[in-house]
Amino acid sequence: MELFEHLGLGFGVAFLPLNLFYCFIGVLLGTVVGVLPGLGPLATIAMLLPLTFGLDPVQSLIMLAGIYYGSQYGGSTTAILVNLPGESASAVTTIDGYQMALKGRAGPALAAAALGSFFAGTVATVLVALVARPLTSIALSFGPAEYFSLMVVGLISSIALASGSLLKALAMICFGLLVGLTGTDIYTGAPRFTFGQFELLDGISFVALAVGIYGIGEILRNLEGKEGSAPVIAKVKSLWPSVDDLKRMIAPAVRGTAIGSLLGVLPGGGALLSSFVAYNLEKKTSKNSAEFGKGAIEGVTAPEAANNAGAQTSFVPMLALGIPSNVVMALMIGAMIMQGIQPGPNVVVSNPEIFWGLIASMWIGNAMLVVLNLPLIGLWVSLLRVPYWIMFPAIIAFSCIGVYSVSNSAFAVYTVTIAGVIGYFLIKLDCEPAPFVLGFVLGPMLEEHLRRAMLISGGDLSIFVTRPISAALLIVAVAVLFVVSRPNIAKRRQEVFVEEES
Repeated sequence: MELFEHLGLGFGVAFLPLNLFYCFIGVLLGTVVGVLPGLGPLATIAMLLPLTFGLDPVQSLIMLAGIYYGSQYGGSTTAILVNLPGESASAVTTIDGYQMALKGRAGPALAAAALGSFFAGTVATVLVALVARPLTSIALSFGPAEYFSLMVVGLISSIALASGSLLKALAMICFGLLVGLTGTDIYTGAPRFTFGQFELLDGISFVALAVGIYGIGEILRNLEGKEGSAPVIAKVKSLWPSVDDLKRMIAPAVRGTAIGSLLGVLPGGGALLSSFVAYNLEKKTSKNSAEFGKGAIEGVTAPEAANNAGAQTSFVPMLALGIPSNVVMALMIGAMIMQGIQPGPNVVVSNPEIFWGLIASMWIGNAMLVVLNLPLIGLWVSLLRVPYWIMFPAIIAFSCIGVYSVSNSAFAVYTVTIAGVIGYFLIKLDCEPAPFVLGFVLGPMLEEHLRRAMLISGGDLSIFVTRPISAALLIVAVAVLFVVSRPNIAKRRQEVFVEEES
């Protein structure tokens, strides 16, 4: 009964006219972002963070969440019609989705993606509502030592689930931790890493850093090799799948939802990992496995269900623990901090309208997405014909104006520029920016809980191993690091990285 009362509060908040409007804006922008290759939810959320500064916290988070799970829907459109994923989580959809389009079955492929995503989003939202509140109650019993160990697990897991070099991922985490410590010491008031710049006394702006790394950096990368020519787009005929198609979609949608719901909660997981795992599992277990790679509808339904479920269940650790499971959730935490809300288990107690309003808005957003995606296919196809060289100047100007509006300081624009150059070179050096951003977000919290634990124990480090939960979490972190450092795992990481790059 208590859950229904909380959901009643959430729907009461989500159905307010302004909140519905921002939910619609979020899923609409998310769909556009997913459709346009080269942007992605990370860059868009980063660039739109400044605009949410003047919004109510509930409206801000509802809109940003809509962009995230909306982009999972939109990314399938280009994956199926153009053989070019609008965002990374839709990469695997190109394998069978585009083959279906070449056979004149683009409509059923798009319907399979939309219906599978809607089913997964609905189920995942139920899971978020069921799991987040009990997990929050458990987290309220955590002390500084447990939180420190939990953040260590999150950082190690993000390294483990990233692709490419383990050493580079570790270096990016350490780099992010160091940059995150810029500013004034929370206990002594001494300036650190400010180099005499008073603008850095409050630390480096998360908004400026995120916009630079994921906005400007991605634009610089996408400008390489862009010829501006219109892509060849498959024609869309009948949208509705046949009865046989619907029967074949049911089991993959259920399995994809289960995989995405599980992996979305794990640190470093989320939509991208979920879609690849779901596709591989479906290929091995489906009785139509011979059709995979040639236009199997299961190869579209399973990864699309998984990436949407993974996107939404990744909100669980962010809402319940204040720990980002992926870099998009790190941006969401940054939005909460910008709004004056301290992320963590106290949010459900001190700001229940935000907690339950956000969860309820996911149901509404998923329903909006079905309406947006299928009837407006013609509009999304038209967007694909816009050359990238026309879009990028407007995106850069929009980003700089937005960052300046948050702090009214030209220093923020300089920060965006420097961060954009750094982000570009990180990409060129095959260093993933995600561990860096996670380290930047978690660094100050990690230091704060470490120092609190030291104050409580009188400087005795054994507090981290004598407290059972803390010790168990550290054992998990060591075990994960040991497993991913094994030669065969390291080789597979590099292979996945090469596949993603290609």
